[in-house]
Amino acid sequence: MLVRRTLAAVLSAGALFLAAGCAGDDVASDDASGPAESSAAADKGSVTIAGQNFPEATLVASMYQQLLEKGGYTVETKLVDSRDAYMPTFPDSVDIVPEYVGGIVNFLNTQEAGGDAKPFEAGDGEQLASDGAELLDAAGIELLDISPATDTNAFFVTKEYSESEGVTSLSDLEGKSVTLAAAPDCEGRLDCEGGLSDEYGIDVTEVLPLGYASDQTYQSVLDGESELGETSTTDGTLESQGLVVLEDDKQIQPAQNLVPAVGADFVAEHADIADILNPLMAALTTEKLTELNGRIAVDREKPEDVASDFLTEAGLL
Repeated sequence: MLVRRTLAAVLSAGALFLAAGCAGDDVASDDASGPAESSAAADKGSVTIAGQNFPEATLVASMYQQLLEKGGYTVETKLVDSRDAYMPTFPDSVDIVPEYVGGIVNFLNTQEAGGDAKPFEAGDGEQLASDGAELLDAAGIELLDISPATDTNAFFVTKEYSESEGVTSLSDLEGKSVTLAAAPDCEGRLDCEGGLSDEYGIDVTEVLPLGYASDQTYQSVLDGESELGETSTTDGTLESQGLVVLEDDKQIQPAQNLVPAVGADFVAEHADIADILNPLMAALTTEKLTELNGRIAVDREKPEDVASDFLTEAGLL
């Protein structure tokens, strides 16, 4: 997810991330630790996971944590609101991040070339990772196996609005004025407000920073406070809420396959990390991810419980 930020803003966000970590935004708490650790849990040392705190990212972070604890690591997991909050600390004090290929490559691209950098737009995760290889190397980050599971940004309206306005694709909103409920870092991003404005010609009059696929974002659209909301293509909650995704017919979203991003030095010192996390990437599919997201958002199951069930069924725990 491409983030437009000045260096000063990024450093400020990094400080916020450190404060958030101290505040205990940690899914490794006593009552959310998943399966019991083995007696050798601390033998391989500690590992720090960072990531975003929307439901899917929380789910995948819990999968990482449970697999790493099974593998003998002591895990600390810290989740924050947006990518620009943890990237200034990665890979120096963060070891592993559950990432999306297009998100991390385009973030690094923007940091390297500035906010007006042309984004990497390959629709294939492997190609996008290859295109961004130099950026990843320079940042000291290594991508492990890329999952077939993919999840891009998506934008939704109410079913009533879709039918009354004849809107089924984002192009149908050209020239219309809308308020957008979205992630805090949406404004200006080419895969979010920037692309909606510049590529689709939508008059986004205001961006309400209510969260990515959050209850507040859903409610804002349902209440008519916003016409348009931001979510993901694996959102399993929309139909039950009377919401519909609009087609991204101009394809402004880059490939967003799930992938573990790991500090290159950490990988060099812990060669087994790939053996622990790569089988998870192979086991996940877009369809399965959508199903698991629905269990969290619709059925209100805990992410760590859904993660444990999936890992057990897949023979990974």
